[in-house]
Amino acid sequence: MVLALGACGSSDRPPVAQTPTATPTATPTATPTPRPPRPIRRSHCPADVPGCKTVRGEIIYVERVDPDGDGDLHVVVAAGSLTLPGVTAIDIAKDLRPARDPDIGDQASAAGPLETGSYGQAQVHALEFHVARR
Repeated sequence: MVLALGACGSSDRPPVAQTPTATPTATPTATPTPRPPRPIRRSHCPADVPGCKTVRGEIIYVERVDPDGDGDLHVVVAAGSLTLPGVTAIDIAKDLRPARDPDIGDQASAAGPLETGSYGQAQVHALEFHVARR
């Protein structure tokens, strides 16, 4: 207890000013710039297909498992206005389906005749289909 009281006592000396020390700051790191989208190959309509349409744009929806089980792929791109204003649905047959399914944000290009989908929507029945990964 004597030790505790001795430590709490006052000193006759004036307080000594502490020299402030700089606090180290982290070195800023550069924010990576996003990669520009890869150019997408344009799809072309065959000359012998009447009413053929082309569309190219960013994929905003992917249906990987088709409800009817025939193995085709459906994507919706933000382009073309063939299905609804500003969007176009594309039906990709099993034999045109890419080895790896596209993701949202990838670029797609398709060409083919318009057909009516299972919900009554207009969609491109792709005869040619290309994807560029983001």
